[in-house]
Amino acid sequence: MTASLEQLRRCHFAVDLGAARTRVYVKGAGLVVDQPSVAAVNTRTGALVAVGELAEKMTGRTPDYIRVVKPVSGGTVVDIDMAQRMLRQLIGERLRRTLRRKPRLRAAACTPHDADPLARRAAVETLVGLGAWRVELVDTMIAAAVGCGLPVEQPEATMIMVCGAAATQIAVLSLGSVVNAERVPVGGEVVDHAIVQYLRHEHELLLPSQSVRPLQLALSSNGLTQEGPARTEIHGRDVATGLARSVQVDTAAVRNVIQTPLTAVLDGIGKVLRDCPPDLVADLADRGIMMVGGSALLPGFDHMLRAATGMPVHIAERPDVCAALGLGAMLEGRLRPPALDPVST
Repeated sequence: MTASLEQLRRCHFAVDLGAARTRVYVKGAGLVVDQPSVAAVNTRTGALVAVGELAEKMTGRTPDYIRVVKPVSGGTVVDIDMAQRMLRQLIGERLRRTLRRKPRLRAAACTPHDADPLARRAAVETLVGLGAWRVELVDTMIAAAVGCGLPVEQPEATMIMVCGAAATQIAVLSLGSVVNAERVPVGGEVVDHAIVQYLRHEHELLLPSQSVRPLQLALSSNGLTQEGPARTEIHGRDVATGLARSVQVDTAAVRNVIQTPLTAVLDGIGKVLRDCPPDLVADLADRGIMMVGGSALLPGFDHMLRAATGMPVHIAERPDVCAALGLGAMLEGRLRPPALDPVST
């Protein structure tokens, strides 16, 4: 870990390319970009129409010659050229000129723990296309653990759960490395899809994709528990007539719909713990699980895990940007490897 930390300290900027949002950390300037990983393209001319929040607002509202695309899927770059164009626009010309003045520009990027060589190569080529001379890759779970203040460099067990848009990654860390990890293909997008399908089948209502999150928040601060309002009014489009319609949705039924895909996360936690050394599992009994990622803010998700596992469950202070902040801490040199005590003779 010492060699990789030394290489990261030489980097000038870091990128966290997520399925939902893209974040850029510049050494000395902090987090300068936090935008959705979305781009809108004019298919007639090939020109980039919008990126980030503006492009996300265009989803489902564009004419046929404007296409809204996501160049990143599940934390992996699937369209290198579009990812480069999106990053150039998000970073801005002024900041790009500042970075280009750096001799031998170095960059760092997050990659999922189980990323294959092609996915890693795509991340490297994306940043090389921005002018990086060398690219260092960091495991997303280690970066997120550093960003939320976990002592990953110590010989102690820490358990982290990165709740992303496309998947949930669960890992036990010790001495700056991943001891055991599991990837569950359940994330915020799966939960959103479950809610949309429930409203379509039970209430014959088409819910706009951008209305799913407000529905989750309307359940109450403890959305997956029995507390909160019994019914919630939802606006959408009638499946048969195509007209706007409002329905009263039973929040208990929505809770059941949300809980169904999340049970796979519980299975993933159990598998990680079963395959871990007993000494590390004993450390986790008091320390518990740290939740990071945008989907960690799903109302009541932590209560559900706490009740099912019997372990303490904590949500990071800024769960959505932990990975980017962790990369920044490595770039700024705030993370130090454990020093060896001299042996007295």
